[in-house]
Amino acid sequence: MPPSSGPEVGAPAPAPLPWTPRPVRPLLLPGWVAIVRPRNLVLAVAGTAIGGFLALDRFWVPAALWWALGSAAALGAAGNAANDLFDVEADRVNRPLRPLVAGTISRGGATLLAGVAGGLGLWAAWWVGPAVFALALAALVVMLVYSPLLKSHGLVGNIAVATVASLPLVYGAAAVGDWREGLVPAGLAAFLHLAREVVKDLEDVPGDMLVGRPTLPIAYGVGAGYATAALVLLVFVPVSLVPWVAGWYGWRYGVLVTALDIGVLGMVARLGARRHDGVRTGLKAAMALGLLALLWERI
Repeated sequence: MPPSSGPEVGAPAPAPLPWTPRPVRPLLLPGWVAIVRPRNLVLAVAGTAIGGFLALDRFWVPAALWWALGSAAALGAAGNAANDLFDVEADRVNRPLRPLVAGTISRGGATLLAGVAGGLGLWAAWWVGPAVFALALAALVVMLVYSPLLKSHGLVGNIAVATVASLPLVYGAAAVGDWREGLVPAGLAAFLHLAREVVKDLEDVPGDMLVGRPTLPIAYGVGAGYATAALVLLVFVPVSLVPWVAGWYGWRYGVLVTALDIGVLGMVARLGARRHDGVRTGLKAAMALGLLALLWERI
């Protein structure tokens, strides 16, 4: 007979603890700060800057790139706030400390913040030029329709948001006149973002089931979710080495991307064991290391 997870019938009650542990509540940022997810904005701004540096082949921030940096931050803030507005009911289960659920910002305040940030992001993009404005508008539309529409379409929604999340590298390069320089880095980043989105769906299964949202793990089973995330990362490993093997990037890129790939394979093993704890954080660290590899190699 398998061991029981609870106490046996008739077993004496456990002795009370000599002290009562106090629940630990994470320190909350002000609602208007937390709702824009500042760590994600840092990655978006860094990606935009690096896209610009790669296109320029030097550390230099011309006026157009400054406008693009501000635009990327504002558009990201708008998209993140809008995501929270559409996800309140699911977040009550999945992320009860999110600002709207915790009550640190009102729906009206979040709507105003999203609207102002989105408008500023588009305005800044317009100052840069028509190509950047077109990218900004497309990215904002995808971010606004993701939670209410695209997230219910499984892998299609994941691919859409991963594409937008990797766009800052193209955005920064386009701002200084050579968007093609951002394509290869953005393509590599998209793999990591896609895996991260699928892992987020695995984490969000309870709340998404509550609101009837058929994400990939709900529509096809959590096993399919783990397998998809692991497969995306497995494909990323050889693809990430192509720029080095092809001679596009040199040994410095090769050293850092090899270290990155070792970490990615560790996350694949974790997903293969049907464990996702720590994987989303690990993928964010992998993105930062990937940006560093690009920067170290080309500048």
